[in-house]
Amino acid sequence: MKNQANEATQSESSQIEESLNILIVGATGGTGRAIVERLLHEGHNVTAFSRSANLLESSSERLATINGDATNQGDLDQAVRGQDVVIITLGISENPFRVRFFGAKGTPADVRSVGTRNVIAAMKKQHVQRLIVQSSYGVGETQGLLRFADQLFFGLILKPQIEDTETQERVVRSSGLDWTIAQPVHLTDGDSARLPFLSTKGETRAMKVARQSVAQALFFTVREPGFIGKSVAISG
Repeated sequence: MKNQANEATQSESSQIEESLNILIVGATGGTGRAIVERLLHEGHNVTAFSRSANLLESSSERLATINGDATNQGDLDQAVRGQDVVIITLGISENPFRVRFFGAKGTPADVRSVGTRNVIAAMKKQHVQRLIVQSSYGVGETQGLLRFADQLFFGLILKPQIEDTETQERVVRSSGLDWTIAQPVHLTDGDSARLPFLSTKGETRAMKVARQSVAQALFFTVREPGFIGKSVAISG
């Protein structure tokens, strides 16, 4: 499969044709907030789900917020009802060194895998089929493509989080849903909102990518059937 996403980057084909109901699980993280903003800008109806979703600031009537815990099945059963697409951007936003040596303060270490498993169960109950999950470059199919320095960082500092992300990917792949796994490289807080380089073969360009660009990529994959059942590497 060629990188047709980049060939279509600047085209009008990426514009939405109709509004969808889209749930963002992990909506108050860096990428979560960015994708909420992008989807609202494009005219979708967005439900933001997190433990503090009510803190999101938006004047859009298309935004609904649900305060909930992704590790609580009942919370997700409610949130998934009536959705067309679910996007998962779960993770631990605390300093990775502190998390490695002292543990996370407010987020379960297995939030990615447990939350994703709960989302999938809720989607099956509610007959929702389209799932997009943000993972990380260097997990699963791209595990052997990391640079040496990144391999050390993953193995020494991020090991527990990477192991949970690997479990998350296995859960997604075996879900039976129309899934796409998004694997961005190192995330930054830059203000670029261009569609980044996308590859289903693990190819990359710059090893940093702005969260705003990742949000643009996630928006693009919502309506791109060529990415169903595939991992997509996202780079600057």
